[in-house]
Amino acid sequence: MPSQPSPPLVLDGSGDLGPPAFDRRRAWLVTAMIVTFMIVNFADKSVLGLAADPIMEELEISHSTYGLISSSYSILFSLSGLVVGFFAARISSRVLLFVMCLVWGVAQLPVLIVAAVPALVAGRVLLGAAEGPATPMSMHALYKWFPVGRRGLPSALQIGGAALGTLVAAPVVTWLITGFGWRAAFVALAVTSLAWSAVWWFVGRDGPYDQPPARVRAETAGTAGPARVPYRRLLLSGTVIGSVASAFGASWAMALSQAWLPSYLRNELAMSPGTTAAVLSAVAALSFVLLLALSPVVDRLTRRGLSLRLSIGVPQGVAVMCAGAAMAVFPFAGPLPVRLALIAVAFAVHSIAFPLHYMTAAAVVPASRRGALFGIVAATGTLPGLLAPSLTGRLLDSASSTSAGYTQSFTVAAAVMIVCGTVSVCCIRPARDAARLGAVVQ
Repeated sequence: MPSQPSPPLVLDGSGDLGPPAFDRRRAWLVTAMIVTFMIVNFADKSVLGLAADPIMEELEISHSTYGLISSSYSILFSLSGLVVGFFAARISSRVLLFVMCLVWGVAQLPVLIVAAVPALVAGRVLLGAAEGPATPMSMHALYKWFPVGRRGLPSALQIGGAALGTLVAAPVVTWLITGFGWRAAFVALAVTSLAWSAVWWFVGRDGPYDQPPARVRAETAGTAGPARVPYRRLLLSGTVIGSVASAFGASWAMALSQAWLPSYLRNELAMSPGTTAAVLSAVAALSFVLLLALSPVVDRLTRRGLSLRLSIGVPQGVAVMCAGAAMAVFPFAGPLPVRLALIAVAFAVHSIAFPLHYMTAAAVVPASRRGALFGIVAATGTLPGLLAPSLTGRLLDSASSTSAGYTQSFTVAAAVMIVCGTVSVCCIRPARDAARLGAVVQ
């Protein structure tokens, strides 16, 4: 009789003989709140891109200036994600998420007081600082409620909240901008952020899967166990490097979609605001469907013992490469339906990498270090938000035409994504790295 494959090695030790009881009802209630948190998060991010044309027209600013305003969002984004990550083990996720969303609402206010470039920059910098830790800290909070083998679907839903944020924001925010002016969209998002904070304060709790299980603590007491693995070793492991690479490539596409895709659809493809919103919603819907379709497959394969490299490592790298290939091709596609199909692939398929890169990093990181590592991974993986929008603005102003500028921008994005996807596929080896870092056999 053939031997059964060995289950994957993990550092959070969730395979303990006496794991905490899984509270299904509370876990899914927290999941619903976190998904809503991500919807608000990405609606806040997307409002500037959706209002780009009326803002540039009213304030009489160039593409380069708008690109700098958009990139200002990322000035403190990565740094705040990094700093807050190190406090994740000491501060309740309930408090962290509450404060973050509260600040989101406040960040929408400066532009309502003074409609000028400095106010826009101030609001975006503050928003970026508050949203930098959002994805890693909400994922960390989610993992406190789900053991290994049950994280695929909630992880996909959490990242899917980003797609839902775009799906909801595109038509609703466009309707607000068209009917009531772009300031109305900022007001609506400020109120929504404050309302979520109030509800979360009463509903949010930290789950039981936060500390290493009793058996692991007993076995590692007085030794340099998993919880004491230096950050340097964790960060230099191939799996973490590959996870960062896939997030970097995917984030480049996401930054372009939020800052410049609405303007590209309106100005280069001559779409009306309503049609632009419909296309953006369709891309977000495809992203959400892909995430939901992938998650049960990943959980099933993981529970059956397939290596994490094949179940969650390779797919994220391949997804980024496929999206990069579509990014390189669509500016040259002739028929509009073909171009729109390639745009959907370029700006939707990469989203698969986001939940998977957290899962691969979690496979080699002790639970006690997970929040900080998630913050570090997110900080480095989201740097494209600082680079891509401003670079695109410069290319648009310096190129012979806006069409040529967009083509150059999308070509650069394609190159970045294909390289990052290749690095991800080559470097992610969770079982090997978990063994090297002193993982606990599940």
